[in-house]
Amino acid sequence: MLEIKNLSIIVNHKYMIKDLSLVLNEKDKLAIIGEEGNGKSTLLKAILGICDYAEVEGMINLKGNRVGYLEQSISGEHLKKTVYEYLFQTDEDYYDKISDFYRYLEVFQLSDSVLNERVENLSGGEKVKVSILRLLLEDDDILLLDEPTNDLDIETLEWLENFINHTDKPIIYVSHDETLLSHTANMILHLEQINHKTDCRHTLLKSDYDSYVENRLRLIEKQTQVARSERRNYDKKQEKLRRVMEKVEHQQNTITRKDPHGGQLLKKKMHALKSQEKKLMETSLTEVPDVEEGIRFFFEQVEVPRKKVVLKLDIDELKVNEKVLAHNVQLEVIGNEHICIIGKNGVGKSTLMKEIYKELKPREDIKLGYMPQSYEDILNGEVSVLDFIAPSGDIKDVTNARMMLGNMKFTKDEMTGKIKNLSNGTKAKLLLMKLVLEKCNVLLLDEPTRNVSPLSNPVIRKVLKEFQGTIISVSHDRKYMKEVAHTIYKLTENGIEQISHQQID
Repeated sequence: MLEIKNLSIIVNHKYMIKDLSLVLNEKDKLAIIGEEGNGKSTLLKAILGICDYAEVEGMINLKGNRVGYLEQSISGEHLKKTVYEYLFQTDEDYYDKISDFYRYLEVFQLSDSVLNERVENLSGGEKVKVSILRLLLEDDDILLLDEPTNDLDIETLEWLENFINHTDKPIIYVSHDETLLSHTANMILHLEQINHKTDCRHTLLKSDYDSYVENRLRLIEKQTQVARSERRNYDKKQEKLRRVMEKVEHQQNTITRKDPHGGQLLKKKMHALKSQEKKLMETSLTEVPDVEEGIRFFFEQVEVPRKKVVLKLDIDELKVNEKVLAHNVQLEVIGNEHICIIGKNGVGKSTLMKEIYKELKPREDIKLGYMPQSYEDILNGEVSVLDFIAPSGDIKDVTNARMMLGNMKFTKDEMTGKIKNLSNGTKAKLLLMKLVLEKCNVLLLDEPTRNVSPLSNPVIRKVLKEFQGTIISVSHDRKYMKEVAHTIYKLTENGIEQISHQQID
């Protein structure tokens, strides 16, 4: 139903994809994975023929099929529209699709009053639901989904998984949600930038996600062991050769004048040793794999006393723009708890996090770190990465910051460039680095894993799991809830209640 042959995509004179060929058939569910900025969204746009910022070479044959596209976020031209205007081109269009429309409204737990809302006033999750609804109403032959799970509540995530698994339509999708990938993908396309992001490679396999990751990690471990073994042997040979050469050089300096014949022999020996040295230097060694799983960071020892009251919140009405979202929101957090707040889209989770931030920000007995859902709330795009993360400009601070950013796979250009040029996933890593450097002991995290590569996310979850301070978070990432959160709370219009982990499995 879709054929791609020898496709190459070049952005700013750099290959994002080189010589990609694939065939997509009925029931194929192709998941595109990879680090932030590796060309995943660009590939979807190239298939659609709307990638005007890149050079696209090769063949893309849609074979007459209609392609539906769920973009990563609703474009600016649509934000001022009402939901009705966004979904339907004409009244006749509405009446043609009315039965499907109301069926999906129920699925997404939306009221038909949403039709009168402006798109820009919807919550993040509601925007995604409306975008999916628009796509479904078009009933296209092939679906391209760019981050369909961003901000979706658990109930809609489970519905989406079921839809992907049971539709016969071929789907190509980009996602950071490991649970979704594990439950739905039967093909994997992994896009990578290698050699300090100067070159690209891709891996295309008919495989489920878990098997792909398991086999990949096994190969990475094997290559790492081989690379380290070869390096050890190389260093040993180099050291042995160095000692022999030093010995011969010493003999040359002491014997040559007394014994010209012996000097000639030593000269020949030194010539042979230098030949060996040249061959050794030309030895091709297996490299330690340059992979996104290789990010490294950790929090220095921070802690919060176990009985310390970190937060005691009592809100009669949780409101946004005078609209009441929830009543009687009471929450107490003590010690080094890790809590996660879930709830339906539009119930006010991010609004609640902002209220908690206002409550905790003035406190001098804690060191608060905040990662909002919208990074622009605290990031100035015109500031350089290094100025943001090491504002003192002190050489020691800058050196430490460079080292940590390098461990998070930032390139030199990204370190010295402006924040506005970073992908959302890279901005997420930057904010995490800021929390580390500021030695925060209370973390307020709104969807901390949503923009980060699924292959990097396990590292981030492990670090947060081992964090000895307090974490107050909002997340729809089921692996995050299971591995990081000690306690899960559900926000509803009637308040907040503790639920068990089993209720979200």
